[in-house]
Amino acid sequence: MSSAQNTSFHEIETVLLDDRDSAIVIIDQTRLPGECITVSLHTQAEIHDAIYRLCVRGAPAIGITAGMAYYLAAKEHLTAHPDMDADTLSSCLAKDKAYMASARPTAVNLFWALDRMERVYLANRTKPNPDILSVLRAECEEIREEDIRVCRAIGEYGLSLVKPGDGILTHCNAGRLAAAKYGTATAPIYLGEERGYHFRVFADETRPLLQGARLTAYELHAAGVDVTLICDNMSAAVMKQGLIQAVFVGCDRVAANGDTANKIGTSVVACVAKEYGVPVYICAPTATIDMNCPTGADIPIEERKPEEVTELWYETRMAPDSVKVYNPAFDVTDHTLIAGIVTEYGVARPPYKEAFEAIFAEKERRRV
Repeated sequence: MSSAQNTSFHEIETVLLDDRDSAIVIIDQTRLPGECITVSLHTQAEIHDAIYRLCVRGAPAIGITAGMAYYLAAKEHLTAHPDMDADTLSSCLAKDKAYMASARPTAVNLFWALDRMERVYLANRTKPNPDILSVLRAECEEIREEDIRVCRAIGEYGLSLVKPGDGILTHCNAGRLAAAKYGTATAPIYLGEERGYHFRVFADETRPLLQGARLTAYELHAAGVDVTLICDNMSAAVMKQGLIQAVFVGCDRVAANGDTANKIGTSVVACVAKEYGVPVYICAPTATIDMNCPTGADIPIEERKPEEVTELWYETRMAPDSVKVYNPAFDVTDHTLIAGIVTEYGVARPPYKEAFEAIFAEKERRRV
């Protein structure tokens, strides 16, 4: 693993393939906002670790990284063994895929991207090895370019749900740092900024890893957006004052019934929003919708180390020694609390299962 010097956020990409160096170049998000450092990940272990430690994070960015990881795994095998036969390569890539999938259990984009790359490989496994590498590289690059198109489309549909001057609350980071460009939940904000909407954005700090404070506030402020940072327990106060007209958040998985898993605390925001009549919109690429997952109860929730709560942001430990800590990374927002799920093919409204079926039908129609 190697890193580059501190540079401007606007000058670099969140996730980029450096094929010449056989590396994935990411912004190390654990160093923000103090330092904007790029890191080159060369090995599967380095990529896995970067996903697990949240150096790269956000469902779209994780998917992009996973696609590139699959290509680099194939490249590594075929560079070391140019005459490797198809059966051996298939076995190696299956193991690499399973290893990478173990990095984060909740973000469905991780598995979606790996499955997509595997399908492309299997469809081309009988071709000469250079041709296999060529199609895999093209596919992982397409995943990234597709994300840019998808997020912009989400931004357009999301923008139709608000009006100039509105106050928007967002939780965690579903911005440019979580994707290739625009982000999901921040896409309407960025497009609105381009068009003079002058939104007033409130960003929850998002305990315990402070993605809202460190990342959302950082990137929106750098882009010139009117953003105000608030503690997680202030959402009711700003809604009661009438400062919020809509909530936009991303998610890591959407169940078939519309339940959504997003960063811990999202369900609290949704409950408060219902009390004050503020609509909650989930910004989700169709890749995040898991029709094989019936409800939110079926979504695996990652539990992380207790030190993130007790020690990470403090010079000295802030909790009693040996106290029990519960640290789930996500919670599930019930579909009854969600006004709409914004996809690249339109806004899904309840009942969600039927709405998703219509959206996937539209997706297939446009593909054909």
